[in-house]
Amino acid sequence: MNVWELNLRHLRAVLKIAELGTVSAATSAVNLSQPAITQALGRLEAALQVPLFERRHDGMVPTHAGQILRSRISAALLHVRSPHVTMSRLRALLALSDSGSYAGASQETGLSLPSIHRAVNDLALALRRPLVVRRGKHVVMTDTGAQFAREFRLAVVELEAGLSEIQALRGHETRRIAIGAMPLSRARILPLAVARFHARRPQVRLTIVEGSRAELVEPLRNGSLDVMVGALRSPLVETDLEQRTLFEDVPVFLGRHDHPLVGTEPEAADLARYPFCLPARGTPLRDSFERYFESHGQSPQVPLESGSVMMIRQVMMDSDFLTLLSRDQVPVELEAKWLSQVAQLPAQFHRVIGMTTRHSLRPTTVQEEFFADLEQAAHEIATGTKTR
Repeated sequence: MNVWELNLRHLRAVLKIAELGTVSAATSAVNLSQPAITQALGRLEAALQVPLFERRHDGMVPTHAGQILRSRISAALLHVRSPHVTMSRLRALLALSDSGSYAGASQETGLSLPSIHRAVNDLALALRRPLVVRRGKHVVMTDTGAQFAREFRLAVVELEAGLSEIQALRGHETRRIAIGAMPLSRARILPLAVARFHARRPQVRLTIVEGSRAELVEPLRNGSLDVMVGALRSPLVETDLEQRTLFEDVPVFLGRHDHPLVGTEPEAADLARYPFCLPARGTPLRDSFERYFESHGQSPQVPLESGSVMMIRQVMMDSDFLTLLSRDQVPVELEAKWLSQVAQLPAQFHRVIGMTTRHSLRPTTVQEEFFADLEQAAHEIATGTKTR
C-alpha cells in the first residue's frame, strides 16, 4: 500500500477506535458517521491484508498489526498537529517544497496545477499562516512553510515505517534505510556493516548518500535520511538530534612518500613549516588540527581546503603539502607507497566517530539490526578482530 493512499481523517478514526474501544465512541471524536468509519476501516484492512482489530461483543481490541499502526499514527499526527491537514494538502506542500515550483510539484505528484494551487492555498488558509512566497516563476517556502514541510516529512516517515512493519508481519519486508555517509565512515565502518546487513536482509534496500555533515544534517532532520555516520560534534547544536559513539579515531599527519619530513619524527614547529590541505573550519578534524598547533604556539598555513580524499591525495603527491587524516581513509595510498605517515597526532586530540539520528526516531526492527551491525563493525575496527 502506498502511503499517499492513506486518509489522515480515517487514520485519526483508527486511533480513536483503539483508544475508546468502539466505532460508535470514535464517531464524535473525528466527526464521521459510524458507517463511514466502518467502511474506511474495512478498506484499510483490505489494502493492508491484515486485521487491525479483533471484533468482540464488548468492543474492539487492536491486533498486533493494529498496535503497530496505532503507535505510528500517533507519532505521525504529533507532527501533523492540525486536523485541517489532509493527505492531499500535505503531499502538495512537500512536492512544492522539493521542486520549488507549482509546475514541478505537478510533475512530481501527477496532480494538476489547479489541484496543487488549491491544496497549498487551502492549507495556508486553514493554518492561518503564509507558507510560500513567489520569486518570479519559482516559489520559496517561508520559515513557517519550511517548518511545516519538515514536520510533514517526518509524519510521512512514521506512516511509511508503520506500513513497512505491517508488511514485515506478512513476510514481505520492504523497508528502505537511507544512510548519510561522511568521509571517514566510507573507509571501513560502513562497508563492513552494509556487507553484514545485506547478507542477512537482502530484500531491504540501502541508500547511501555521501557528503559532509553540513550537506547531510538537514536531510537527516527532515526525515530524508535515517542515520548519519561520521565524526560526532561536541557540543551537539541541533536539539532534535542525538548521537551514539561507535569508536575513537586518532588522525595522522601524511605527506607524499618522499616528503622531506618522512622518517624524521618531526615536532609541531617542523610540521608548521609546510602548507596543509584540510577540510573546512568547523569540522572535528580541523578542530583537532587547530587545537594541536595552538597548544604548541604554531600557526601553519592552510592555503587549500577540501574534504575530498582524492583531491588531497593528488595535491600531496606532486607537492610538499601535508594533511591530517585517518589511516583508514587512505589504506591503498599507504600500501602503494604513494603517501607516507609523517607523524601521529597525540591521543588527546582524537575525534569520536559515531552515528547521529533524530531524537524522535523510533527504529523499525531492520533499522535496529543495521545499527547493531554498525556497532559490531566499530568493535572490529577498534579491536582488530573480525566475526561473522
